[in-house]
Amino acid sequence: MKKILILLAAIMLVPTFTMAQKSTKKGAKEVSPIIEGKQKVRKTDYDSIWKFTAFDAKKVYFCQYDYTNFWTATQSKRPEWGTFNPVMNYLLTVGRSPMRICAVYAINPTIDDPKRKETIAKTAEEEAIKSLTALTDWMTKQEMKNKVQINVAQVDYRYWQGTEYFTTSQTDDALIHVGCVIFLGTKKLDLFPNAAAGAVKFKDVKFFPNDATVQPSYDVVMDSVANYLLSNENFEVLLRGYTDNVGTDAYCQGLARQRAVEIKKKLIARGVQEYRIEVESKGSADPIGDNSTYEGRIANNRCSIIIQ
Repeated sequence: MKKILILLAAIMLVPTFTMAQKSTKKGAKEVSPIIEGKQKVRKTDYDSIWKFTAFDAKKVYFCQYDYTNFWTATQSKRPEWGTFNPVMNYLLTVGRSPMRICAVYAINPTIDDPKRKETIAKTAEEEAIKSLTALTDWMTKQEMKNKVQINVAQVDYRYWQGTEYFTTSQTDDALIHVGCVIFLGTKKLDLFPNAAAGAVKFKDVKFFPNDATVQPSYDVVMDSVANYLLSNENFEVLLRGYTDNVGTDAYCQGLARQRAVEIKKKLIARGVQEYRIEVESKGSADPIGDNSTYEGRIANNRCSIIIQ
């Protein structure tokens, strides 16, 4: 009888345990606070918070505010929000306004060391999340009913500043706290839309193995790319070079970069400003052909032309 009672008790407990498991699993599905990738957007793509006294739920705003100051502000009895004041005034007035806030940072484009960039990016993400969490914790303690989703994103600093990058003095800081991108509304949208959505796509430029010469047959393509960029001043171009897998990694990286540089020279000769052309080397990565065949190696020896 005792064994039967224990068995019945165990059976009765099973549904409760299963529900608890489901509940925990469901609750664990959280939106990642990191927006992957180096975003190709300009600050002019957003409305500035200084333009408005009331916010439009259909617009995305940019606030040039050092988000790491949230940590200091929330520790004081009377927080000083600086340029973030319009947002806080709105949230304190509109008691249940939902908000997506994204801390935006950039790595100084003069830094070339990949390992150093990776370290800076990790530091930037950690301090941004810490500061944004301090803000949301403070809002909870103040019994504010606003639902807030936090994100962190890296932008391409040269692209973000546009021509200002070349006409104004720049900081020497390795990590640049760009500011905050804000959306006050319930609509699901991309805070960082593709800057070149709908842009024309150009075919890859192919190269002979172990060679970086742009063949004369591609002159028509060079003309088309140059004319397109000259007719669309907001666009830039990324030249991404590739090779087959013959040779050392260092050799493949160097050859891939040289291929992109040769195309860059062709575009500059056709009137495209140098600062609008970005060069990237991928070496033997991302093959689109079989490197064991001649045809496959020809396919892999290429340079992609990406309007951005």
